[in-house]
Amino acid sequence: MKLRLAMLAAASVTLPMAAAAQPVTGPYISAGVGLQYLQPENLHGQSADILGSQTATNVGGVATGAVGYGLGNGLRVELQGDWGSEKFDHNATGYFQQYHAFVNALYDFDGAMVGVPFLNPYVGVGGGYGISHIVNDQIAGVDATGASTLLHSTGTHADYAAQAILGLAFDTGLPGLALTAEYRFTTEPSNQSYNAQFFDGNSLGRVKIRTDGEFDHQAIVGLRYALFSPPPPPPPTTVTPPPPLPPQVARTYLVFFDWDHADLTARARQIVAEAASASTHVQTTRIEVNGYTDLSGTPAYNHRLSVRRAQSVEAELVKDGVAKSEISIQGFGETHPLVPTAKGVREPQNRRVEIILK
Repeated sequence: MKLRLAMLAAASVTLPMAAAAQPVTGPYISAGVGLQYLQPENLHGQSADILGSQTATNVGGVATGAVGYGLGNGLRVELQGDWGSEKFDHNATGYFQQYHAFVNALYDFDGAMVGVPFLNPYVGVGGGYGISHIVNDQIAGVDATGASTLLHSTGTHADYAAQAILGLAFDTGLPGLALTAEYRFTTEPSNQSYNAQFFDGNSLGRVKIRTDGEFDHQAIVGLRYALFSPPPPPPPTTVTPPPPLPPQVARTYLVFFDWDHADLTARARQIVAEAASASTHVQTTRIEVNGYTDLSGTPAYNHRLSVRRAQSVEAELVKDGVAKSEISIQGFGETHPLVPTAKGVREPQNRRVEIILK
């Protein structure tokens, strides 16, 4: 029980250290094979001691398989089963077999956080049930009197089991398929009892033997496949923006005048130059130059003033390279005000000349 609590505590410390990762979402299956090592165990007899005896095994094989479900936030749950077998070593013969069924809880870390998006470490803990089976185990030893004995045991023991898991998942580049490498520490920590026979050279007897529990170290490589993994995103498409539209050339220009003046200001000369330049970039059959005044003078005076203003603009256009034959001028006096006002109001926007490219 203490071992399982320690493994759960270790997992609870580790999980908050990782940001949510989602290498597995939805149902998956996995399978693997590897090597297994069973730690030596002391043997104890009930009616006769087998002094100095241990179960010692060679490195054996293990196979495992699981079905599980990824919750989409880094957590996974799975049902896992495994089978392992080792031959006894040292002063023993025979072999040892184990079967386990576990319910595991695992957490996947996001390898992209450390610059390796194809690699996802994970940790897990599991609890379940184990069956251990001894086949033709013969151990040479001594009994409590110092006489040589030959202990022959065979039998099966079943009890609860627990495990801790450390793993790495490598993205193969195929949708949903990952290569896994794991270390598992598996244990059936309770004492285990087996029936045995002993022969001390003179008599044959039966005895119960027990071990101090089983502790296995497993190294496993395998494959994991997410059954309904989403397809990879399509490659980014390059959108070519349409060519920029050519700048629109204005066809109407406004030149403003001071009150009761027909001469051009510096700003007015700039606007006339822009109109002259634009006439060479757009199709133009004629250029209309229309003069206007505000409503502060008499209609007759204002008409003459609007004509003088139109003539000033015409002269500036010719100076800027426009043929005089292309220009027609006209004075409208105080009619058609740009800003309607009462009679006598000096409105600056009404004191203007309009250059229209036709």
